[in-house]
Amino acid sequence: MSDTLIFFLIQLLNAVQYGLLLFLVASGLTLIFGIMGIINLAHGSFYMIGAYLAFVFADVTGNLWLALAIAVPLSFLLGLLLETLLFRFLYSRDHLYQVLLTYGLILVFEELRGITVGNDVHGVPVPHFLDFSIPLTATLSYPAYRLALSVICLVVTALLYLLIQKTKLGMAIRAGAFNREMVQTLGIDIGLIYRLVFALGVALAAFAGMVAAPTTSVFPGMGNQVLIVCFVTVVIGGIGSIKGAFLGALLIGLVDTFGAVYAPQFSGMLVYALMAAVLIWRPAGLFGATAR
Repeated sequence: MSDTLIFFLIQLLNAVQYGLLLFLVASGLTLIFGIMGIINLAHGSFYMIGAYLAFVFADVTGNLWLALAIAVPLSFLLGLLLETLLFRFLYSRDHLYQVLLTYGLILVFEELRGITVGNDVHGVPVPHFLDFSIPLTATLSYPAYRLALSVICLVVTALLYLLIQKTKLGMAIRAGAFNREMVQTLGIDIGLIYRLVFALGVALAAFAGMVAAPTTSVFPGMGNQVLIVCFVTVVIGGIGSIKGAFLGALLIGLVDTFGAVYAPQFSGMLVYALMAAVLIWRPAGLFGATAR
């Protein structure tokens, strides 16, 4: 194959990898936003927290996988704690209260990050057995960890699908999103369902930050960049739709990656142009309530 075709395939792999990683973050946001009705501006902070947890525990243990085994349960517990202490009081409140609280959490998390870890830029080493590149041509190669990252994201995506679509908990989650009062009438603890959904959303965002850390720097404010794109993903896919978040994330990955390569002068606006085009076609998003 020619170098041009190989280069195109490399960019395609980059686009898919970015889209899958974005889906992990956006899936948690669409669960929290679509099912619980919470506008969570702090969701990007959970991505940042995950990256910093990976940095700290990988440095302590010397093993990224062991760091993940410690950090993922901690992020889930963080979600349970935040829902119990703060978010459960917001379900019946106006969205303004949600925006104020979650924006305040961004400031709190950034301050705690500065106190505990500092404001320096850090890196997380790639696991040794994946620290190599696969040669494609005499001049082009592709990092093995990026391929592994795509596989990891696909596995988590499949597990999330099975949880939502094939388990009793997933059935309760979907029913609670459709009619909370009906679920309570059936004797299901909707408060517990919401607590688990929120914790799952936090864990997914944090996990995305953890596995992405070796491919990018770990730096202050990194969650703010992800948050905006995640909201765009949720809007494109349709609020509350996991399937929509998946397709929306892949579309954004393709548009952003190929836009940066072939139309760099317009790359900053292409994602938002995609969102505008989708909303003109389907105002509720690809798989929003009115689109189903």
